[in-house]
Amino acid sequence: MATNAKSRKAARYAVPVAVFGVVAGTIAMVPAFANAGGPDLPPVTAQQLIEKIAASDVQQLSGSAKISTDLGLPSLPAGLLGGGGGVTGGSADPQDKLAQLVSGTHTFRVAADGPDRQKLTFVDGKDEYSLVHNGDDVWGYDSKSKEVFHEKAPADADKGGKGTERKTGDELPVSPQEFAQEVLRAAGPTTDVSVGDTAQVAGRDAYQLVLKPKGTGSTVASVKIAVDAKNGMPLRVQLLSTDGGKPIVDAGFTKVDFAKPAADTFSFTPPKDAKVTEGAAGEHGKDGKDGGLGALEAIPGLGGLTGGAEGVNGEPKVLGEGWTSIARIETGADNTLKGLDDAAKDKNAPKGASQFLDALGEKVSGKFGEGRVLKTRVINALITDDGKVYVGAVTKAELVKAADANK
Repeated sequence: MATNAKSRKAARYAVPVAVFGVVAGTIAMVPAFANAGGPDLPPVTAQQLIEKIAASDVQQLSGSAKISTDLGLPSLPAGLLGGGGGVTGGSADPQDKLAQLVSGTHTFRVAADGPDRQKLTFVDGKDEYSLVHNGDDVWGYDSKSKEVFHEKAPADADKGGKGTERKTGDELPVSPQEFAQEVLRAAGPTTDVSVGDTAQVAGRDAYQLVLKPKGTGSTVASVKIAVDAKNGMPLRVQLLSTDGGKPIVDAGFTKVDFAKPAADTFSFTPPKDAKVTEGAAGEHGKDGKDGGLGALEAIPGLGGLTGGAEGVNGEPKVLGEGWTSIARIETGADNTLKGLDDAAKDKNAPKGASQFLDALGEKVSGKFGEGRVLKTRVINALITDDGKVYVGAVTKAELVKAADANK
């Protein structure tokens, strides 16, 4: 398979980016963990395990799942966001439900029957929220508020939706073996790909594919993907931090059955007294926002992940490669942070202004000038006084080094 130098260089970013895509997709919907020991399974190589994943063709399933997320997001002063700044509990819009998954533990029931029928039900507490894709329709229903969200699936839904188009020709591996070889080549010198201990996930025997950054500077210690030993479907994803502690994300099935769900599982009729809000009919992500189908497409093994992010003034410039790659974004807003710092020091500044800036991030300086670092357990960002943003799954020291070298 012919591959030019440019595409090979781009492929160097594929493994870390794809892993974060899997994690994001898992956050965006299916979820949780259930590890009860290590079954005795025939040994496999990393390439064989990747081939197994590539050859998997699971179309039907039902079960339960869970996601636990600890991103270490900074807390802002109370009242700063006005009415609490939290997610409103009474909306049927899928985006409101997705926003709740950035922290805490959430449980689900999940079912799927091919690319045209999926259902996900949040079962946190006594109230339920269901997201249903059945043919041309996507429904979201909040039992507490009796609100309903509805939109039509895009015409290309069966092809994976916006951002998930398959490549053709030389760029598309035509067999699981070729796919595995491409993944291993894409890992390049920055990633160690191996097979870890076996595990039990949702009562299923599983291998674990382990990806680790080879160098230093990343906030990610490793990513573990538990793979069903029989059908090759990923059952759990764990993202581990270099700081130790519990996983940043621990998401996977607690119970799973690969039999075909009953057809009425995906039927939905709005209650007569429900308030129905229509989404972007026929559009996948109107005004840059994904609706209900975008969320369901993110279920691992069942749909493509939407991808691609642009900077304020166009595509960000990528510095470095692999796990320590950093995106530099030119916001075009000169002296933004310096102006805020000066304003916060003014005697007439609102009470709590300085605390607000401190909550935004630690003040740092270097050859690039001054700025602030916004930190989480995985993604960190340096915002400089002259309006540049450096962001990546890297340490503060790596961000400062990148800003110094690219000032």
